[in-house]
Amino acid sequence: MTDRELLRHALAVLAYRGGKPIRNAPPGFASFDTGGGHTPLVILAHLGDLIVWTLSHAKGEGKWPNHTPTTWDEEGARFFEALAALDAHLASDAPVHAELTRLLQGPIADALTHVGQLMMLRRMSGSPVYGENYLVADIVTGRVGPEQSAPVRPF
Repeated sequence: MTDRELLRHALAVLAYRGGKPIRNAPPGFASFDTGGGHTPLVILAHLGDLIVWTLSHAKGEGKWPNHTPTTWDEEGARFFEALAALDAHLASDAPVHAELTRLLQGPIADALTHVGQLMMLRRMSGSPVYGENYLVADIVTGRVGPEQSAPVRPF
C-alpha cells in the first residue's frame, strides 16, 4: 500500500466513524449545549472545513474556507462531499502539493478527534451511538460517503 492509498484509507475510516454520530441525530442535537464549548453543528461544520482545507493543501493552495454553519443535514452532506472530493484527488494522477504525513498528522487526525467529540455529545444529549470493534469493521478504501456497512461486531 502506498502512502497515498493509506491516506485514502484514513479518509474511509473517517467517513465510517464520522457517519455514526451524524446519522439519525435527533431533532435539537445540532444545538445541544453543554454550557461551554461548541455545539455539535459548529463541530460538524468544522469537520467539513478541515477536509476542504486538506484538499486545498493537496492542490497547493493552503486556503482555509470561510464557511458559516448552516443546518445539520447540509453540514453532514458537505462533510461527505468534501471527503469524496479529497479522495478523488488522491485516487487520481493529480499531484499532491503537501506532505501526506502532514495531512494525516494535522487535519485528518484533528477530524478524527472531532468525530470523538460528536460521539461523546450524542451520549451526553441522551442519544448515544454505540461503539464497535473497529478492527473487524467493513471499512473500504474509497467508500467515503454517508452509506456505510453495518457494524460487524457492535459492543
